[in-house]
Amino acid sequence: MIDLNWNKEALSPNQIKIADYIQKNIEFILLSTEQEISNKLDMSIASVSRFWRSVGYKNFKEFKLKVKEQLESSPAGKMQNIMKQVEGGELQHHTLSISVSHLEKTLQHFSAKNFDEAIQTLLTSRQIFLYCPGPSKGLGELMRYRMARYGLSIKIIENNGSELFEDLLHISKDDVIVIFGFIRLLPEAKVLLQHSKTVGYKTILLTDQLISDFTDLADSVLFASRGELQEFHSMVAPTYMVENLIIATGMKNKERSLKKLEELSHLRKQYANELPR
Repeated sequence: MIDLNWNKEALSPNQIKIADYIQKNIEFILLSTEQEISNKLDMSIASVSRFWRSVGYKNFKEFKLKVKEQLESSPAGKMQNIMKQVEGGELQHHTLSISVSHLEKTLQHFSAKNFDEAIQTLLTSRQIFLYCPGPSKGLGELMRYRMARYGLSIKIIENNGSELFEDLLHISKDDVIVIFGFIRLLPEAKVLLQHSKTVGYKTILLTDQLISDFTDLADSVLFASRGELQEFHSMVAPTYMVENLIIATGMKNKERSLKKLEELSHLRKQYANELPR
């Protein structure tokens, strides 16, 4: 979370109330209107409008722009931040503490309803497609590798840009797309979500955003904390969520899953001399 460094001694009681609310809900504020803020705080919209000048901005629009500039740090900036935090200390203890906090936050916002819906969708779909760009590619590979063992038909969408249409052509209403959308949605992910409304296939979104303008586009949304926008982004909690999806999917269709795994063990023994592990 960024520190806005406001001089609260120079603010009125109402303005302090606004400042505290903004500091604690900064990501939500960036997607809000002044009317929504005034409704939340039970005060007039005029009070909210006057607040921005009191803290050094022309208006709400300028405030949003300045905050977004602070949040949109470069990869080098994020790495510098984490290096400064661990400098002079024990790296493994610091990163372990951060990982635990991500897992705790993920559990705090865990939705059993969304998770169960996602599992049911994965088990009843004709084919599972995974859109896992950038650093989430490893998560997609893990999910594909483990869940294919259950006999599920699962495929990673490799194409990007206009080549994505080559994949969209073969996705039907009986399928599901699992989309990894961290920080923001890529244009390809937006198209996948939008096209689901036309074709009727299901979508599961794994994201690190609790509040965004795209979470309501998916059928099921699963949250996994990766840290604030300006921080080094951890993949511990997303990996935890993916592993739980793998385990829960196997448990829901236990007999079939175990049968497939037993067949795998048999194949390994049968051809152990030709293809040793």
